Amino acid sequence: MDEQRARITKDGIRIYEDADFAGMRLAGRVAAEILDAVTSLVVPGATTAAIDDFITEDIKRRGVTSATIGYKGYKHASCISVNHVVCHGIPGQKVLMDGDILNIDVTVIVDGWFGDTSRMYVAGQLARKAERLIEVTHEGLMRGIAAVKPGNSFGDIGHAIQSYVEAQRMSVVRDFCGHGLGRVFHAPPNVLHYGRAGAGPVLEEGMFFTIEPMVNLGRPETKVLADDWTAVTRDKSLSAQFEHSVGVTATGCEIFTLSPAGKFHPTWG
Repeated sequence: MDEQRARITKDGIRIYEDADFAGMRLAGRVAAEILDAVTSLVVPGATTAAIDDFITEDIKRRGVTSATIGYKGYKHASCISVNHVVCHGIPGQKVLMDGDILNIDVTVIVDGWFGDTSRMYVAGQLARKAERLIEVTHEGLMRGIAAVKPGNSFGDIGHAIQSYVEAQRMSVVRDFCGHGLGRVFHAPPNVLHYGRAGAGPVLEEGMFFTIEPMVNLGRPETKVLADDWTAVTRDKSLSAQFEHSVGVTATGCEIFTLSPAGKFHPTWG
């Protein structure tokens, strides 16, 4: 991409060129392959630190770069958010228990392009209420993605997610959102997972961004713990999240972070 010629919309959103899709495709695939490889490690008795260590080594083995190590002082190659942790859970000595659900979020840099994705896993036997939460969260993401096409608005994405999730008597987290990406980790716009149809900037071919709804079984409110990273549900209800990186095409969108092994959802069974 020629940085001198790159177009920025009035909302500050970068419009990438056709040739740039290849870079995002590769970065997204690498991130997805890493999450595929993690699946067998998510078992009762495993620690989140051990999972992150595997991810760190896998990134090194592939000769790519972690986007999160060193980002605002963060020291890990993944965020691992267990049960009522909404996002940005820090890997550590926490031991996974039977029935725990967890989101694992990985971002890699491949030839200057950022691939960002997350998905849900379960350690051991999955409780029905947790399974339902995960199913609704995944469906919410896919409904948001289905709204991505030129001429629609970012509000259409949020409305598609929120209207579905709330009809299932669950709630959409409002404190965190998706974001533009490409040659940078975070860029305009903020991609809200709630909103009014037709509101917000209009989607154009060449926009790259993440959609990553967080859905709670209880209320939507969150709080950030003293470590300044870990976000949890205020009512301690279970939370789930899925994330894809996408690019707007002439007729719809391309998902850059599809699982090559078909394990984006479900990751178990």
